[in-house]
Amino acid sequence: MAYIRKRGKSWQAQVSWYDLNNERRYKTKSGFATKRQAQKWANEMEVAKSDNQIVDKDPIFAKEYSDYVNTYKIQGKAKTTERRYLYSVKVIENYFGKVKLSKVTRHMYQSFINEYGKDHSKNTMRLINRYIKAFARDCMADKLITTNFTDRINLTWNDENTHKVQYLNYDEIKKLLDSLEDGIKPSYISRYMIITALYTGMRIGEIMALEWSDIDFDNHLIKITKSYSYTEDKIKDPKTETSKRVIRVSKKLLDILKQLRVNHQKFVFMSATGNIPTTSAANKTLKKQLKKLKIKKDHFHFHSLRHTHVALLLFKGVPLYSISKRLGHANMSITAEVYAYMLDELRQKADDQIETILDGI
Repeated sequence: MAYIRKRGKSWQAQVSWYDLNNERRYKTKSGFATKRQAQKWANEMEVAKSDNQIVDKDPIFAKEYSDYVNTYKIQGKAKTTERRYLYSVKVIENYFGKVKLSKVTRHMYQSFINEYGKDHSKNTMRLINRYIKAFARDCMADKLITTNFTDRINLTWNDENTHKVQYLNYDEIKKLLDSLEDGIKPSYISRYMIITALYTGMRIGEIMALEWSDIDFDNHLIKITKSYSYTEDKIKDPKTETSKRVIRVSKKLLDILKQLRVNHQKFVFMSATGNIPTTSAANKTLKKQLKKLKIKKDHFHFHSLRHTHVALLLFKGVPLYSISKRLGHANMSITAEVYAYMLDELRQKADDQIETILDGI
């Protein structure tokens, strides 16, 4: 039964219940302007109590998030992923201080997004929001909160700090491939890695970990089940579980890769001397090739080859669902979010086509 009382100029409500050990628990909330508001909250808690959706724990938001990250999110993850999560912990600690989890409202969270977004890129804001949304969902499951304060949030960011996804157009891809293949030989491993990224959209870690046994030459398939972490210097599981996938590739790519068999190594991109090019080495080769072709892209790097692969497939009409599966994304919404800028360009192109068609009627 709920207990309502006036304390000074405000009202307080308290509900009690018995837990699984038959011990009495209490949940109290103060500061209501009217008795009616206190009664409304108490009624909501009574309903939650009936559905076994209530606990008396009310931790500090930043402390609970830090514990959540250290317990569930960074164990066994790559160092880069760990750094991103720990960075988000600092952000929440700095902004929310000692605010209790129960006090965090949708309005308060939106204010945080608005404020922090003034000086940060779209990618940073997207990442922070994704982490906190997952945390809030788990808090709901653990009965720490009754409403998800991240629902229906308007994501904001600073466009000046946001780099648009860079990619090569069709003609630039052709020029780069021709240049890479010109005079290529098995000792030029980085060139083969760049060609593979263009043809497959694979991440550099996935390329570095590729073994000959992962390639089905008869059926033109590549099996992606692992990734090389250069920060930890070891082979491990790929970025996510959905990153484990099998992709279809062209005979042309496979014929090029066959040239590397003369190195007699377990790994496809390992040299005869037993070395796999580092990310820096691959990027150095890529920049050298782009400079040679006079292709100016200020922020273009090896991962941009993955974006280029996506751009090529999109502009050739390959469905987003198929592209998402090929990239190893958990769902299409992630693909659409990452490549929103690219999809926007495609929509504008389609709008121009539609207008031309309609003008011709």
